[in-house]
Amino acid sequence: MNNLINGILRSLGDLDLAYKGELTMNEAMEALEDSIRLDRVPPQWKKIAYPSERALVSWTENIKARIDQMNMWKEDPIKIPKVVFINRLINPSSFLTAIKQVFCRESNPQQELNKTVILTEVQKKMFWEQDLPELRKTDGALVFGFQVEGARWDMNSMCLDESLPKTSFSLVPVVNCRAAIATDKEDKTVYICPVYKTVDRMSTYVFPAQLRTKHPAAKWIISGVAMILDVPG
Repeated sequence: MNNLINGILRSLGDLDLAYKGELTMNEAMEALEDSIRLDRVPPQWKKIAYPSERALVSWTENIKARIDQMNMWKEDPIKIPKVVFINRLINPSSFLTAIKQVFCRESNPQQELNKTVILTEVQKKMFWEQDLPELRKTDGALVFGFQVEGARWDMNSMCLDESLPKTSFSLVPVVNCRAAIATDKEDKTVYICPVYKTVDRMSTYVFPAQLRTKHPAAKWIISGVAMILDVPG
């Protein structure tokens, strides 16, 4: 994040000097100027940034939200946050690995990390609701920031259902991400839902989540249903 911020400030500083006539305007500066005018993330910023499909204004607001969360941790590193915005982490996989590490350390120090998985249990509350459940360390962590694409999360039945008309994404309530020992047992009431960082999907895969479903899992597989962390604003 520091590299990204420094890169943004440096390129904007050079553009400002070019406007003042103290530097010669070059191709990179012209591309930066055009991108800002068109509300697009400049190519030179994308190269050093996290994956995102947002427009420039939404992208800069998202950077601020990510920095705010990191500053909160920095100012009080001992305090465990009630809810973590997983969609504001540059590397959410590392956070999920940390949950597994705590589970292994607290339950059985001999437990192999690669034989554990992350289980996702959707709660009935949004992050802004105050009466969220208290969790012990081995219970994992409450996270927020998942959005379903291709289906919706029904708050009444607490499971996946058909998308509403003209609605591309469905916000998922707070999720308890906890570690458990991997098993081959198949649960037909659960859809193993892939989680990606962006709508582009491609190489932004994070982990497989478990979502309750009344329909056969094959229905959601054919529909390409997934959860996205960074939805374009």
